[in-house]
Amino acid sequence: MLRPDISPTFPSAPVTSPCSPEARSQGPRYNFGLQETPLSRPSAQAASASSPPGTSGAAGDRSGSSSLPGHPLSALPPQGSYFRNRRSFAENTHASNVMLGTSSSSAQDSNYPQILKSPLCAGNPQRSGYKSWTPQVGYSATSSSAVSAHSPSVIVAVVEGRGLARGEIGMASIDLKSPQIVLSQFADNTTYAKVITKLKILSPLEIIMSNTACVVGNSTKLFTLITENFKNINFTTIQRKYFNETKGLEYIEQLCTAEFNTVLMEVQSKYYCLAAVAALLKYVEFIQNSVYAPKSLKICFQGSEQTAMIDSSSAQNLELLINNKDSRNNHTLFGVLNYTKTPGGSRRLRSNILEPLVDVETINMRLDCVQELLQDEELFFGLQSVIARFLDTEQLLSVLVQIPKQDTVNAAESKITNLIYLKHTLELVDPLKITLKNCNTPLLRAYYGSLEDKRFGIILDKIKTVINDDARYMKGCLNMRTQKCYAVRSNINEFLDIARRTYTEIVDDIAGMITQLAEKYSLPLRTSFSSARGFFIQMTTDCTVLPNDQLPSEFIKISKVKNSYSFTSTDLIKMNERCQESLREIYHMTYMIVCKLLSEIYEHIHCLYKLSDTVSMLDMLLSFAHACTLSDYVRPEFTDTLAIKQGWHPILERISVEKPVANNTYITEGSNFFIITGPNMSGKSTYLKQIALCQIMAQIGSYVPAEYSSFRIAEQIFTRISTDDDIETNSSTFMKEMKEIAYILHNANDKSLILIDELGRGTNTEEGIGICYAVCEHLLSLKAFTLFATHFLELCQIDVLYPNVENMHFEVQHVKNTSRNKEAILYTYKLSKGLTEEKNYGLKAAEVSSLPPSIVLDAKDITTRITGQILQNQRSTPEMERQRAVYHLATRLVQTARNSQLDPDSLRTYLSNLKKKYEADFPRAEQDSGKTEE
Repeated sequence: MLRPDISPTFPSAPVTSPCSPEARSQGPRYNFGLQETPLSRPSAQAASASSPPGTSGAAGDRSGSSSLPGHPLSALPPQGSYFRNRRSFAENTHASNVMLGTSSSSAQDSNYPQILKSPLCAGNPQRSGYKSWTPQVGYSATSSSAVSAHSPSVIVAVVEGRGLARGEIGMASIDLKSPQIVLSQFADNTTYAKVITKLKILSPLEIIMSNTACVVGNSTKLFTLITENFKNINFTTIQRKYFNETKGLEYIEQLCTAEFNTVLMEVQSKYYCLAAVAALLKYVEFIQNSVYAPKSLKICFQGSEQTAMIDSSSAQNLELLINNKDSRNNHTLFGVLNYTKTPGGSRRLRSNILEPLVDVETINMRLDCVQELLQDEELFFGLQSVIARFLDTEQLLSVLVQIPKQDTVNAAESKITNLIYLKHTLELVDPLKITLKNCNTPLLRAYYGSLEDKRFGIILDKIKTVINDDARYMKGCLNMRTQKCYAVRSNINEFLDIARRTYTEIVDDIAGMITQLAEKYSLPLRTSFSSARGFFIQMTTDCTVLPNDQLPSEFIKISKVKNSYSFTSTDLIKMNERCQESLREIYHMTYMIVCKLLSEIYEHIHCLYKLSDTVSMLDMLLSFAHACTLSDYVRPEFTDTLAIKQGWHPILERISVEKPVANNTYITEGSNFFIITGPNMSGKSTYLKQIALCQIMAQIGSYVPAEYSSFRIAEQIFTRISTDDDIETNSSTFMKEMKEIAYILHNANDKSLILIDELGRGTNTEEGIGICYAVCEHLLSLKAFTLFATHFLELCQIDVLYPNVENMHFEVQHVKNTSRNKEAILYTYKLSKGLTEEKNYGLKAAEVSSLPPSIVLDAKDITTRITGQILQNQRSTPEMERQRAVYHLATRLVQTARNSQLDPDSLRTYLSNLKKKYEADFPRAEQDSGKTEE
């Protein structure tokens, strides 16, 4: 429950970060006026300060989070250091009221958003122990193959217009792992479907809204819907005055890089997204306890019309990212297509699957790239080899562009590590450029051109003047620790050289001491290192070798795993402490040098945004090409027709031992409504999902599983497939059906793809048929492509009234079961034209079960009588058949005129066949008419 606004004052001292472990353990928290729920949140404090982007903490050096536990650099001089001299910069930003302009957290002023104190914190407005939450590099997903590793790191601000502007939504989001802000503004209807869908796609860590939206007893509908749909996400409100479009524009002018400053032209009149970005940046700077460097952020505007909309329910039904039976396996569309080598490529693939493109030109450019990669084997393997060596460039950028307000050992170690990663990344630009040099497709040529930016060389040259050529990313915590210690060249700082010699001597002394102990006790001792324990002793031996089966008393903190012993000694602990002190001095002096270097690099760092975009896109395109090599996929075309020849289900192909049964699909504007019937388990639901998955694959630029495919761009993809109830919202199976179908009816348009499976099964048959009939008639008024699977055979008669309805069914065969002397059904999974000939297949299924024969016979008799009465008045007239024949001829002619690429002779043959079919339909209609008259 939200607390009322009691006091508008803001604390003069820092409070505990809502992202820190301390804050999570304190129970309810109050930030800018909201009582937050104490839900778990990924903490960057617990993440490795030194793990490389895209690698696990175990692979990199995690000494920053264990052996250097956030202790301030006590040796920092009060004046003269790089960040101490930021005071003038901070004062300037304070004067402009744009950024939080102090170099330490204790100097926060009244320009901060005000905390609305509750009775729980009114007596203690100043909490000590503030810890900045700077996203460390090791906080990223360790693998690009599992969506479960996708940890939330996006903060979103949402604001809605008031009065006549209600329904106009402004959104701003920032990923704490990537220095990019995405703005959007759009008009939404009363269901707020676009807002909810966008938020679910973003999977935010935290949502920010104005405090006026959640007044107790008078909350806005948007606020209510967001809190209902995102119960497990932290929610924060801040005062409305911080949603200030003027401040938002000032933020963009100050922080946006030169390459992306055209966004100012796009958003100057987008007042609500400007207001959202103002509140977002003010809040992020507060919780991060750091400011963004000027001209360092990529800021872009995305309208809602640039991508197709897939709601979260459809994404779940289609198993786009998560398997519904086992969330840990990769039997999803993401799993089928994900052969990415970098975390950035994996993130891009994930976002593209949830938001497919709608621009045909862009899609075809991607398809051209995939085609070239498939045709040029040398290009494919060469590019894959280079891309696999890249780290998480986006996350690396995110850390580099942040300027911490407090200088700590962790901050120092992080900056040093990330500068080494930056050097590693820039050294890969030339190999990547060489690989792309002879490409032919426009998109690959454009990426090659972006790599010719001279700033890559300028940054690398500046780094190499300070950083050793041999300094590079290496796996292993001790290896990476050594790289950081000796990253800076010799003779730049005399005191640094002395400190490093001291560190080397201590490490040598440790190795010598362990060698002496091995000789003293005649044991096979070896020196080991971990980020948590520092240097320690290990030994692998049989316990029978030990005197009295025990280690000498000099060894302490003994642990044993099978025949492996780990232990230390008092002298070794003292030497580890000396080693840590020496490291602090090295890191501090290296940090000062690195900070000065970074200040010279900042003006050129914008080119890395293009590099990040290039690497992630190439990684995704390589993944598409890789998926094609494992199966017989085909390049899709884009017309006004959905035509798939011998298409199959991509996920089912991965699961099945044999290739799934392929089926044809042909949907046009003239026949845009398919009613699909067939027995249970005949393949109806699988077929519906197959169509949607192929549509998504085509619109993200991938090849599709078929022999031939043509698609009409779908602006929205809706599904109503699940038949489960929902305990959380107190919805029965039928009520959930109605909510889902209402959402489709409110939001569908002429460019939608709609898949409905077994609607109306949660109520009695008469009401179910009535609801289905009414829904079908509403959808028939649209030009949307609709596939409607049902067991209500009475619904198939709607084609009598609507010539754009096509009846399709899945065939089954009847075979004799000799063992039980009964007839059994063999499923062919083949789709055929017309109404299913299978009658009462539910009764046949009941017959092979353990139901008593007398009950089955009674059920058959009653069913026959009811069916005869219903179908008596649903026969088509000859006039309807004539109209249908004319309608189909007209739609085929229009379609031919729009899309035909046939030569004159082939076109003449095709038109002649159309005429023959039309003439064949008319005599049949006339014969029916004659029979009726007789």
